[in-house]
Amino acid sequence: MSPKHVVFKKVSRDKSVSVYMAKRDFVDHCDFVDPVMYVILSCTFRYGREDMDVMGVAFKRDIFLVTRQVFPEMQDKEKLTHTRIQEKLLRKLGHNAFPFFFEFPDNLPCSVTMQPGPSDEGKKCAEKFEVKVFCAENHDDKINKQSSVHLSIRKIQFSPEDSKVVPVAETTFEFLLSDKPLHVKLSLLKEIFYHGEPVKATVEITNSSGRNIKDISLSVEQVTNVVLYSNDKYVKSVAREDSADTVPSGTSLKKEFSLYPLLAYNKERRGIALDGRLKHEDTNLASSSM
Repeated sequence: MSPKHVVFKKVSRDKSVSVYMAKRDFVDHCDFVDPVMYVILSCTFRYGREDMDVMGVAFKRDIFLVTRQVFPEMQDKEKLTHTRIQEKLLRKLGHNAFPFFFEFPDNLPCSVTMQPGPSDEGKKCAEKFEVKVFCAENHDDKINKQSSVHLSIRKIQFSPEDSKVVPVAETTFEFLLSDKPLHVKLSLLKEIFYHGEPVKATVEITNSSGRNIKDISLSVEQVTNVVLYSNDKYVKSVAREDSADTVPSGTSLKKEFSLYPLLAYNKERRGIALDGRLKHEDTNLASSSM
């Protein structure tokens, strides 16, 4: 049995324009991004809630905008290379169907949303991608809402698990009135973890100091940099584990910890960065930018 292909469709209010897309998630593979199709591709950064827009000033900015003319056709569509989905749609929809595609430029950010608080309303602070289809005499004419279609898409991060690097960090602490130091070493099982995977860390402590060490805490921190309108940096702990283990003076300890940085444990926290959403479905903590 052949696999089922889902085609996303959206129609303008006056039914003059329809847009069909084979998918809404486009993957950033680090060295290339899945190609997109049709008229205007925009990337918008909203850095304030919608209710903050006053006196015609909107707290958003277009980072990227590119337009393609679909009709009248610039090239003979019979001579263009089409995807299998495009070929099926052309056969089904007939002569009023016009295929298109876009390519994402290098270094364009992935779709990211800042999680609002439980009482926040309106549009969220986010990096949003959208495909817009409209009818007009010129491409820079004002878009008529009745004869236009806006379809949200996502650019998502993916990194193949081919790294052989084992992350290791070490540090030494020297205490007042203590001749010898405390040595701490932290190592991870691997460099890349996927959503839902536990982050397994090994802690090695060599206590040569004259002090007894009580309580050990590990945390996974999410670091978000917002550099478009100001150079802001937000650091949030998204997973934490505390241990009551002690390391008396002159002894050592080696222990493995498992941390779970999941959105399920951070649902109500304002300011956590998430992967972009389509409508209101659940998503994940934002992937690291590669």
